[in-house]
Amino acid sequence: MAQLDGTGMKRLHRSWRQRTTGRLALILDGVANPFNVGSIVRTAAAQRVDHLWIAKGTSPDHDKVDKTALGSARYLSWTEIDSGPAAVTAARANGYRVIAVELTSDASPLHDTDLSGDIALVIGHEDRGITPDTLEVCDDVAFIPQLGKVGSLNVAIATAIALYETRRTNWTA
Repeated sequence: MAQLDGTGMKRLHRSWRQRTTGRLALILDGVANPFNVGSIVRTAAAQRVDHLWIAKGTSPDHDKVDKTALGSARYLSWTEIDSGPAAVTAARANGYRVIAVELTSDASPLHDTDLSGDIALVIGHEDRGITPDTLEVCDDVAFIPQLGKVGSLNVAIATAIALYETRRTNWTA
């Protein structure tokens, strides 16, 4: 068994791109830490996020974002927007169903949530989560089940899990 070279990696990733039908977008509702945003940008580029809306957060143009993202922002299109609800409206106008990833009393486990079709995931601030105004206008709310005594995940890790689960659902449909 040998690690893949550049050509092998391109072939492998091409085969998965060909199996992918749904569009995937991301809304960052106040995500502020540039290192978290950089990690999210890198993961979003790896999972071929079609568009990123940034509502009152740190832009991918920030130097510290680029340091963590390793230049992967060049593979994404993004829009900086005034608020989370405006981002949800923009995503819907582009044909996305909007799902918040948040711990709420009425949230469903992410793996039980309908992630088919064109999906925009909403991710909130590292400490405060998604703003109430944004939560109110989302189509659905999902959470990532956890087993340990820690109540939440790092926002970049939670985003990676949610992006992957959305893609995995598409691949196995």
